[in-house]
Amino acid sequence: MNQFLRYLTAQAYNNAWANHRLLRACSRLSQEEFELATRTSFFPSIKATLNHKLTVDWFYIDAMERAARGDEPHPDYCAAFFEPEEPFATCAGLWAAQKSSDQRLIAYCRQLDEATLVRDVGILRDHGLMLDTPARLLAHLFQHQVHHRGQVHAMLAGTAVEAPQLDEFYSRGEAEDRAHDFAELGFAERDVWGV
Repeated sequence: MNQFLRYLTAQAYNNAWANHRLLRACSRLSQEEFELATRTSFFPSIKATLNHKLTVDWFYIDAMERAARGDEPHPDYCAAFFEPEEPFATCAGLWAAQKSSDQRLIAYCRQLDEATLVRDVGILRDHGLMLDTPARLLAHLFQHQVHHRGQVHAMLAGTAVEAPQLDEFYSRGEAEDRAHDFAELGFAERDVWGV
């Protein structure tokens, strides 16, 4: 696998790892802190922010999977991915759905090849069909995840739950620091880096 494809796969694993750490922390909140406590950010609660992050994942992952199979773009993306706007009321339900979404993203990145990376992905939007490559869509999706995880991380500062370390990546010397999380996720260093 070339280095760029390996990098995208590593980003998908890092995304899943960061989501796991963040949602583990959020699972320690009371339902009121998770759902009802007003927070300062783009969305007014941790629940709303995490639901938004997940539904956007669904939207883009579905589009990329469809293109990889040679299928047409989803004909009714609003109803399929954004209605209801907040499909999960509890952190437990959201965490399970996020984990499933993260596994789909990893699987998608693992099957990428150089030809697929530059093939157009069609996405229907309000203004019509949008075409973009998986490389650009993945860059957008990873940035979207980082952006909203950062917001939730900051929101946690207003609670008694300690916000987890999220800005560490996969340095060789830090393998022991992530070993417990990787064991919970079923990840191995070789899965991420291929060596």
